[in-house]
Amino acid sequence: MKFINTVKLFLKQKLDLIHNERVKKNLLNALPFWLGALIAGAVAVLYAQLFAWAEHATHYIYHQASWSFFIISPICFVIAWWVVVKYAPFARGSGIPQVSAAIELSSPKHHIAIKSLLSLRVIFIKVVSSLVMVFGGGVIGREGPTIQISAAIFKKINDYLPDWYPKISKQNMIVTGAAAGLAAAFNTPLGGIVFAIEELTKTHFSFFKSALLTGVIIAGLTALNFLGPYLYLGYPSLEGVGKMVVFPILIVAIVTGIIGSATGKIILTIFKKKKALTKQYQQLLFAATCGLAIAALAYWVDSSVFGSGKEIMTETLFSHNKNVAWYVPILRILGSIISFSVGAAGGIFAPSLSAGASIGSLFGGWFQLSEPATNLIILCGMTGFLTSITRSPFTSSILVLEMTNSHNVIFYIMLSGLLANLVANMVSRTSFYDHLKEQYIHEVRTMQNKPTNNKEKPEDNELKGSVSAD
Repeated sequence: MKFINTVKLFLKQKLDLIHNERVKKNLLNALPFWLGALIAGAVAVLYAQLFAWAEHATHYIYHQASWSFFIISPICFVIAWWVVVKYAPFARGSGIPQVSAAIELSSPKHHIAIKSLLSLRVIFIKVVSSLVMVFGGGVIGREGPTIQISAAIFKKINDYLPDWYPKISKQNMIVTGAAAGLAAAFNTPLGGIVFAIEELTKTHFSFFKSALLTGVIIAGLTALNFLGPYLYLGYPSLEGVGKMVVFPILIVAIVTGIIGSATGKIILTIFKKKKALTKQYQQLLFAATCGLAIAALAYWVDSSVFGSGKEIMTETLFSHNKNVAWYVPILRILGSIISFSVGAAGGIFAPSLSAGASIGSLFGGWFQLSEPATNLIILCGMTGFLTSITRSPFTSSILVLEMTNSHNVIFYIMLSGLLANLVANMVSRTSFYDHLKEQYIHEVRTMQNKPTNNKEKPEDNELKGSVSAD
């Protein structure tokens, strides 16, 4: 705290040297967003590298001793679940519903509630739990967690602003942090902006467009300076796609819309059933059983069940091995359901993309399409499945476009997103993320209304939050 106070005093002294009040006000309003974006970009790069190392370690150990995952997976699943339950219950799951809940609760009277959802403790536990989980073979991604981590960084900077500082909307800081996190995680600045508008808030864009744009740009450039110019996936061949490809695209969009929405409903049903496990040892056994299930699928079926599934996307898009085995989509979907149900930290963005890619690849083989047409079907499958989970068709379309630089087929991809969204809404009117957001809002409000022991710090109430599995 002494260091922070020294920085605040130094900043005030330097700003006092600026005599133009308009310039000073604009600079003061921009500085927190710039600082947050720099930190979020650097943290996103570090987290991505750690996540990649954990995934590589998983596959290395599997190829050396595949049987060992009957020990490794249950232990890792239990540890990943336990650290969340013990230290930060709201670090569980993806992170996007927590950010949405924090935005909805962003008012002074909900200060403690938001602190439970976005804090330094949540950042640390999110990273630790997800890394342990993916090392154990968990079918999770880092993109959702990166969004919550980045939003927490921006929120913390807002908390540290001194009393003399111009008031900056906490909601705008959280929204910008989340958008910057997505931009840094995928290297997709437009995706970050569209995500903020479509998924996170109904606030009019013009109210905070400058802050949002600069935050996304700075976070993206920070990641770019560490990693160099790159696409999240790469440049798939899409030349010479025939017009008749629209018919398999429509089928894939419908299938991914149904399956993706059903996947979310199954996970939510498991959460409800898990509430019957009132004893902690019962939840521990559940986590261990999930770990054994993942190990069994990997050992007796295929190791493609492990991890985020990015290697499935890259192999089907950029090699001549376009068509996956019939069971790969089943493995990816089952793996997501099992892993997400544990209650540890981990996102569903990348697993959804890999599930959609495997479905698209399978249909490309069934229809005996050319290599470029199969690539397009894979991209449409990715868009459709992600849309069915998020119910954000434009965000999903822009993300897939930016991560593969496939703007020449933008209309096909957007068509698949819109159709998948329509079909998913027929299966379930409320999105998977919205269900979880409402649950988090209910939990934090319940926690806030509980009487607090005078000997406890307010933030310690976070440890007393619900330990349900989402």
